[in-house]
Amino acid sequence: MSRMLTKDTQLCMSLSGRPSNIGTRFHNYLYDELDLDFVYKAFTTDDLPSAVAGIRALGIRGCGVSMPFKEAVIEHVDVLHRSASAIDSVNTLVNEDGVLHAHNTDYSAVADLVTAAGVDTAAPVTVTGSGGMAKAVVAALRDSGFTDGVVAARNERTGPALADAYGYRWQSAPDPAPGSFLVNVTPIGMAGGPDADASPFTTEAVAAATAVMDVVAMPSETPLIRAARAAGTPVITGAEVIALQAASQFTLYTGITLRPEQIQRASEFSRR
Repeated sequence: MSRMLTKDTQLCMSLSGRPSNIGTRFHNYLYDELDLDFVYKAFTTDDLPSAVAGIRALGIRGCGVSMPFKEAVIEHVDVLHRSASAIDSVNTLVNEDGVLHAHNTDYSAVADLVTAAGVDTAAPVTVTGSGGMAKAVVAALRDSGFTDGVVAARNERTGPALADAYGYRWQSAPDPAPGSFLVNVTPIGMAGGPDADASPFTTEAVAAATAVMDVVAMPSETPLIRAARAAGTPVITGAEVIALQAASQFTLYTGITLRPEQIQRASEFSRR
């Protein structure tokens, strides 16, 4: 049933460099299904301090944080929870009476999906990217038992730093060994971006991989994922990652734990 907005309706939102409808549709679908007096809206900004101040001042209940704000937002929050402080990256803000609590639900989503997919932890792993999401991914992989890893990133400051923090090696460009677990945590392949039709890994590397994961969620069938499917390489899509982390955000905002079938329905609706 559709609910009329009132003065008591609680607003949740997202901040992203490239807003999409995925989170908006995911959360609003569930608010409607569960008859909750909430509404969700996506935003972008070129003034992060003012945007975060607005969350606090206007009583906005929660905010999903995406690239490129995952690290920059830290200095503007009040309480940094372990999930975020351990990797210096935030993807969720929860407003508790004007006190902003920062969390990271990307970490648990990645760890859970990799475990569920049964990816062999003995496989070497190559992760492209070194931003806030890459920190969550590398931490989740390392803590899941992937000890032989490479961070492939052009940034000569953040790339080596991320690799060193988790005992991985750094390369400026990906050069994975056969049998590697390939993970893309860059915007390559993202719809609307300059590299929407590109893949961070060669066709040969994808065909020789143990598994492939792409955190790009729009589209879910990125060039990398399509190449992996064509080669018969197991995949974990960005759609799966974003749905599971969004479900954890939903619980932080509302206090309601979703059932797997609810997450699946909301995820499917969000991608129509």
